[in-house]
Amino acid sequence: MSASQQPASTNRLAQESSPYLLQHAHNPVDWYSWGEEALNRAQAEQKPILVSIGYAACHWCHVMERESFEDTGVAAIMNEHFVCIKVDREERPDVDQVYMEALQAMGVQGGWPLNVFLNPEAKPFYGGTYFSPGNWKQLLTSIGKAYQSEDRKQLDASAEQFAQALQASELEKYRIPAATQGFSEEEFKLLVYNLAAKFDRELGGMNRSPKFPMPSIWRFLLRTYQLSGSRRVLAQINLTLREMAWGGLYDQVGGGFARYSTDANWLVPHFEKMLYDNGQLVSLYAEAYQVTHDELYREVVYDTISFLERELTSPEGGFFSSLDADSEGEEGKFYVFTREELREILDDEEPLAAEYYNCTALGNWEHGRNILHRRAYNNDFAEAHQLTPRW
Repeated sequence: MSASQQPASTNRLAQESSPYLLQHAHNPVDWYSWGEEALNRAQAEQKPILVSIGYAACHWCHVMERESFEDTGVAAIMNEHFVCIKVDREERPDVDQVYMEALQAMGVQGGWPLNVFLNPEAKPFYGGTYFSPGNWKQLLTSIGKAYQSEDRKQLDASAEQFAQALQASELEKYRIPAATQGFSEEEFKLLVYNLAAKFDRELGGMNRSPKFPMPSIWRFLLRTYQLSGSRRVLAQINLTLREMAWGGLYDQVGGGFARYSTDANWLVPHFEKMLYDNGQLVSLYAEAYQVTHDELYREVVYDTISFLERELTSPEGGFFSSLDADSEGEEGKFYVFTREELREILDDEEPLAAEYYNCTALGNWEHGRNILHRRAYNNDFAEAHQLTPRW
């Protein structure tokens, strides 16, 4: 840690109960939690507000903290020009939703960390997600200077426009429809058609990266198949569920799914695991097994439940909300293996396991490590290697 990155004693966040906010309690940034104290100060001093939103298991939130929020030089710029507010999206999903919608209204793809700049009336005028240290300092300085000049009028005008757009969006969201009979058959077909236009028909999921599991979509399509008998819909469901379960998105050793895949192949995840994702995915794979009787889905359900019981259940019987992406300061360290590590663990069985999980000496991840993934059903792999499966 450089001299400019020595941690401060504590800031206001030391009084909070949120694990995420407590992670930032030693930052030299003069953080506030979301509340009247910060908003009143912004209005009294006519300072713009920086709202930075994240969650405890977020890898890039940790990266931005190390690079920028722990740096005393960067913190000095933030403290001079802004009222700085830290928000835990798991504690305040209402605040997160408002400013995520604002970011998307600006034409920026959402994600975390979510950093949004507001005028003193808490109306957003600019935002983004992760910023490198150089870009972050430049942005802070530019906005800080602009707000102390004639350019403030333009920023306030932008904030007013975004506020009006968000207000209209909220009104539309809660508008009661004239008809309450549900979808007509034609509307239902159009909905399925619009979803199908976005299918990745080679790798499953929706045709983009990063790829999120989005279990609600596939549960909806399971019901569509039950109603329509469409083999194309079922084929896309099976493709998606198989590729997710075979890929690095799924923890091949310990069970459970990471939050999303950074690539189109479901191979490279951000390794944080969320309770709400895995709860929904257990339901999805259980329902898919009821329809297809595919043993892969049954395996995923039982292994994911075992993971939830083992690692996300507290001694008191409640549930933890997430597991961090970082282990011992490295992203995904506990989930990736070198060939040598596999040899130490498996001894004579290592060559077969390496083939099963597609591990090589070069690796498919950083520093010669491998993200374990599969490319064949168990029965097919056993037959190809003249093995007798135990299942």
